[in-house]
Amino acid sequence: MSHTHAHESEMNKNAVVKGQVLIVATSCGAFPNTDVPTGLWLSELAEPYWVLKDAGYDITLASPNGGAVPVDPVSLAGDAKTADAERMLNDDEAKLALEHTVKLSDVSDPTFYDAIFVPGGHGPMCDLAESDLLGNILTKAAAAGKIVAAVCHGPAGLVKAKGPDGQPLVNGRKVTGFSNSEEEAVGKTKMVKFLLEDKLKELGGQYVREADWQSCVVTDGNLITGQNPASARELGETLLQQLKEKRSATGGGVTFSAAEAGLVGDKKGAAQDMSPAGAGKLTDAGKCC
Repeated sequence: MSHTHAHESEMNKNAVVKGQVLIVATSCGAFPNTDVPTGLWLSELAEPYWVLKDAGYDITLASPNGGAVPVDPVSLAGDAKTADAERMLNDDEAKLALEHTVKLSDVSDPTFYDAIFVPGGHGPMCDLAESDLLGNILTKAAAAGKIVAAVCHGPAGLVKAKGPDGQPLVNGRKVTGFSNSEEEAVGKTKMVKFLLEDKLKELGGQYVREADWQSCVVTDGNLITGQNPASARELGETLLQQLKEKRSATGGGVTFSAAEAGLVGDKKGAAQDMSPAGAGKLTDAGKCC
């Protein structure tokens, strides 16, 4: 048993975990064909993470390459670094999870998780949008009635996912994500491979939005999406409420983590400086596109 697994085993030995959530973050640390840094927008992971963690849910962080998640340095500056993002930077367990994510290919049973959540940042537009593996994971989870959630650019990770009819998962469903006007406002329309609002519509999604930078969370069955960074906390709370409702309907919790159940690989990966000075630095794992 690895040191990480031993730590989790000791930590969870006498604890009842209310449920299991898989968070899939990007491994992409630069815009395509540039050295311009991007990656995870930290608050979009941190706010739902703490909503769920504080409510007693066990969280597994995964990424395509495994190891350290590249964090967009812009998300660590000014108002972008929310209180929950700051908390994540200063929490040893949370930092360890970000520095040692499970490799996505080591997630052996997506249906073990009660929910799968994809946070944004521009990184997912470059790697998660093109991941057949993530598409298959989300397809299996959705078919099993599990909750699928994504915020801001995170819905790019839904591109390859299918519904039970073989059509795109978002086809015919209400969905949101980073809007065209918000992309224009941040000056990135020429740096991304597609505009997310357009892509969701192209896949048959019934795109819903609020004004730029206002919170907007849309629920359609077991699919929950948020428009922008301002939507992250509301999405986390919406996800938690749906998890509570499902747990109430089925009853009980579990007493083991995903790692203890043998459903994820070893959480190994190069450590990354997650301080404000170092969190946005590119790692080799982040230079994927």
